[in-house]
Amino acid sequence: MPNPSISNQEAEKRIAAVEEELRLGHPGPGVSSRRGVFGAIRTAAAAVDVSSGGSNSWYNCAVEVLGREADWDLYVPTEPVGRATFNAGAEDGYNVKGRSTYYSPDGSIKGEWVKTTRDQERQEEMLREAVQAMTDRLPRLKPTKGHQSGAEDLLACYNVSDHHFGMLAWHEETGGEDYDLEIAETLLVSAFDHLVTTTPKCKQSLVTFMGDLLHYDNFRAETSSGNMLDADGRYPKMVRAAVRSARYLVQTALKHHETVHVIVERGNHDPSSSIFLMEAMSNVYEDEPRVTIDTSPTKFHYHRFGNNLIGIHHGDTVKMKDLPMLMAHDKAEDWGETKHRFWWTGHVHHDATQEYPGVKCESFRVLAAKDAWHSEQGYRSKRDMKAIILHRGHGEVARHVFNPDMLRAEDD
Repeated sequence: MPNPSISNQEAEKRIAAVEEELRLGHPGPGVSSRRGVFGAIRTAAAAVDVSSGGSNSWYNCAVEVLGREADWDLYVPTEPVGRATFNAGAEDGYNVKGRSTYYSPDGSIKGEWVKTTRDQERQEEMLREAVQAMTDRLPRLKPTKGHQSGAEDLLACYNVSDHHFGMLAWHEETGGEDYDLEIAETLLVSAFDHLVTTTPKCKQSLVTFMGDLLHYDNFRAETSSGNMLDADGRYPKMVRAAVRSARYLVQTALKHHETVHVIVERGNHDPSSSIFLMEAMSNVYEDEPRVTIDTSPTKFHYHRFGNNLIGIHHGDTVKMKDLPMLMAHDKAEDWGETKHRFWWTGHVHHDATQEYPGVKCESFRVLAAKDAWHSEQGYRSKRDMKAIILHRGHGEVARHVFNPDMLRAEDD
């Protein structure tokens, strides 16, 4: 007896949908097909969000109403569908995760809704292509005369951790300090000026941006999961301040050191913008032999200095306890040839040190003030930026610190 829950029109639509899937190479009941190709009934039902377990009932209801089956002779076996074919209809940088077909009252196909998801690998490739195209036109800085004096056995390491250009904090709301683009730039420049003049004279230097230099990675001032952030200024304004400051740090380091090596780590707040920064700096300093930029988009960077091996990671994807074995695997030869090994991370905004066999792991405080979210979560870490001095043979021999109170003291 016909099921009164659907109309003849709906039944015709279901039969037509199954027959269309037969034409597209999805088989009928009892017909074997290659692995990964579902039957016509299941595929047609899935297009209207019917589960695989309910697909047969969905189809049988239509058969009862109309008193006929779909025309199984319409099935035409097809060759395997490649990724490019399956992704037809999706914009570059996205993968198709499903398709939904919708029909006219007469049962004919009216249109198709292509459901997509981000292709992270392709989007990063597209980003690098776009950056390369833009930075090819950037003017190159002319080489500068080298700084002749300085100890060859010392390396000055300047760690910029989680500076969050573009973050907005209001002291009355957070119980802490104000923070905006202007404050962020003043703090970073002042900290670097202080550290570079108080560290001993070293021929070599390492400037590390340890991730989250920028607070957000899009024009909406949102996290990758869609959470709104307290933001100061538009995205281009934030990028301009960050790039200007990064260039200032390198130019200042060149005045005090013979060479400057720069590492830009990708943070969870700026995974794409950090690639722009490293590529732009690499192109700008292309003709400056005293500056080297690590342009690898990896989440784990390494730097060897004599008997020292340094690992840089933002700290958002691998726990501190797992970093030593990662270093031993990634840099097995360097591991065997060095005595002093370090992992330097950010992300957590506070000082934490843990020693493991063969490696000292450390996270660093930040200069940035706490925003409303961190304040409400109870975060109360102090703020500073550090310069660490490594000896080629003896490991860490000194460190220097700048905190915001020192800037206020200078103003007074």
